[in-house]
Amino acid sequence: MKLCIKNGRIIDPSQGLDAVTDLFIEDEKVLAIGENPQGFVADEVVDATGLWVIPGMVDLGVALREPGLTQKGSIASETRAAVSGGVTTVVCSPETSPIVDTPAVAALIQDKALMAGQANVFPLGALTQGLKGKTLSNMVSLTEAGCVALSNHRHPLESTKVLSRALEYAATHDLLVVFHPNEESLADGGCAHEGVISITHGLAGIPDIAETVALARDLILVERTGVKAHFARLSSAKSIEMIADARMSGLDVTADVALHNLLLTDQVLNAFDGHYHVLPPLRSEDDRLTLIEGIKSGVISAICSDHQPHEKMAKIAPFAATEPGMANIEVLLPLAMKLVDDGMIDLSVLLSCLTIGPASCFGIDAGSLSKGSFADFFLFDSTCHWQWRPENRRTKGHNSPFFGDEMIGKVQATYVSGNKVL
Repeated sequence: MKLCIKNGRIIDPSQGLDAVTDLFIEDEKVLAIGENPQGFVADEVVDATGLWVIPGMVDLGVALREPGLTQKGSIASETRAAVSGGVTTVVCSPETSPIVDTPAVAALIQDKALMAGQANVFPLGALTQGLKGKTLSNMVSLTEAGCVALSNHRHPLESTKVLSRALEYAATHDLLVVFHPNEESLADGGCAHEGVISITHGLAGIPDIAETVALARDLILVERTGVKAHFARLSSAKSIEMIADARMSGLDVTADVALHNLLLTDQVLNAFDGHYHVLPPLRSEDDRLTLIEGIKSGVISAICSDHQPHEKMAKIAPFAATEPGMANIEVLLPLAMKLVDDGMIDLSVLLSCLTIGPASCFGIDAGSLSKGSFADFFLFDSTCHWQWRPENRRTKGHNSPFFGDEMIGKVQATYVSGNKVL
């Protein structure tokens, strides 16, 4: 199959490219950008005049829910939602039922993703058996089965000794470990950022030190063991300072942040709307602004959706009793563009954190339209005004606070390996 995308504005941060030109695809990969390659005759020509042509986004924080929690989502439904939002590669959580702690479960997820024929799926393997924090998983077997990294998600480990042994083993085999820094004893029972809002509204608070105390420990162990480390869903200003210092000292660490922590603060909790219940929690305006500065300075390499679909009943309860998480992968770029429109982040920096940045964090061959790369990309109408309605969603999740909002910018088509999937 030979495909030509003509007259689109190709924006590819991996190449520093932003130009109206043509894209040529052959045998699932990018053949050339610009002039028609000699002898190339397209089987299909797509006129992208007025549209942006962007490398497929890479989302490091997606809960597919399957196997096990199919009332919330499935591999088919959530990868369909992903490509409808321009996300062509997802890294999925090990927190399924059963847990992704055996090669069989990892293979099942990947097989189902191939059958769905939507986004590329890379599972995270569990760092410990059952995510129980006691016995190490067979990390090598999990990576051989396709797991792109290991993580215990937000589940605590039995002791620092167990964590140290896990990191030593991972370092020995050159495996990437993903941390969700959280000191359970400080966060236990909390549902909101510890501050004026939580105190005023009687909500149990989660202090920022629940994140930074764990982060300090983790960074010390990373330095001691030499393990490759990625820190996921950071939410506090102090965390950004700590990661910056670690990188300055030569530690091989990367970090990401959830988009909602860049857009929202704990001020939205005034209405007790459970759709804003997330972990880590929405924090203060100072935290939000520091996260944005972390992106601009390069301390944070990736922005993710932290997509966690839930059934409707999961959010129908008093705030503290609702299940945490939002389902926003379908509108990842329109929401993120608010940061550009508000002058907070440059477009090239934003797109880098959605494409080549996250791909580089995990060593995934994605997020670029350079010659020879897999032709994963999407066409985006940056001027389209539309309303995201629950009845038009592709995710099975009902839990987005942005349903009913007017969006500016919409994905018009998505391609994975040169094949149109939306």
